[in-house]
Amino acid sequence: MSQSMTSSSSAQGQAVAGASPQLLQWIDEQRRIGVLDATMLTAMTAAGWNEAVAREALQGPAQRAAPTSGLPEPDLAGEPGMIDVGDRQVRVLMSMKAPRVVLFGQILSDAECAALIDAAKPRLSRSLTVETTSGGEEINADRTSDGMFFQRGELPLVQQLEERIARLLNWPIENGEGLQVLRYGPGAEYKPHHDYFAPDEPGTATILRRGGQRVGTLIIYLNEPEQGGATIFPESALQVVPQRGHAVFFSYDQPDPGTRTLHGGAPVIKGEKWIATKWLREGRFD
Repeated sequence: MSQSMTSSSSAQGQAVAGASPQLLQWIDEQRRIGVLDATMLTAMTAAGWNEAVAREALQGPAQRAAPTSGLPEPDLAGEPGMIDVGDRQVRVLMSMKAPRVVLFGQILSDAECAALIDAAKPRLSRSLTVETTSGGEEINADRTSDGMFFQRGELPLVQQLEERIARLLNWPIENGEGLQVLRYGPGAEYKPHHDYFAPDEPGTATILRRGGQRVGTLIIYLNEPEQGGATIFPESALQVVPQRGHAVFFSYDQPDPGTRTLHGGAPVIKGEKWIATKWLREGRFD
C-alpha cells in the first residue's frame, strides 16, 4: 500500500473521526482511478486500520463528492422495454433499485439453452464453493447441485453469450469469470448466501488477486422445473420463478450485507433446474 494510506498524524487533524487526511486523500485518489470501495476496505484492514474507522472514512465527505461508480449496469435510461445487445433484443421485465435487481427476458433462445445443457452434461460433478480460509474450493452442504465451468470463449455459443452479457451490462468480457452451468435435481437447493468474498475471511486476499471483488451476478435459466427452484431474495421478499431463456441480474457495490443481495436457490420440488451463472469482477479475471 502507498505510504499516504498507511501513515497517520493526529497533529494534522482528522476530517473523519479516526482517519488521517492522508487516508482521505488516498481514498480520493483510488476512486479517481476506478478502485471500488470494497477493494479499498480490504486493503485498509490488511494494512492495520480498524474496520470501523475504515468504513467511516469511506462513507465520509469523499464518498459524497464522488459516489461509488464503475459497477456493471444495463442502460435503462428512458425506461426501455428492450435492450439491443448486437445480435438480439433482450427484454426488460422488472427493475429494482434497492437492492439492485433487474429481470431480463430471452437473453437466450430455447435452442441455445438446450445446446448449453448438452455441452455441459458430460462434465458435471458435485458443485463446489469457495473455501474462505484458504481461497481454494470445497464441498458445501448448503449447495446440493452438480456443475461445471466453461472457460471464457471456450465454445462459439459461450463466446456469443459473453458478448451479449458485456453489451447488456456494460462490463468488459475480460472482467467476467468463466460461465458456470448448474443442474439441481429434486430436493437440491442453494441456501441463502452472498456472492461477494467476505473481507474478514483469511482466504479473501488470495482470491482477490485474480480480478478483485465480485461486483455483479447474472443467473440465466436454461429450463423450467415443474415445481420449485425459484431464486429468492429473503430480505426483499422477492422470488424469481425460472423461465427458460430469462435471467436475473443483481449488483453489489461493496462486500457488505447492507447491499441486501442475500439470495438463494429454493429447493426443486419436481423436475430439475438448469442455470448458467456469470459472476462479474471489478477487474480483469485471468
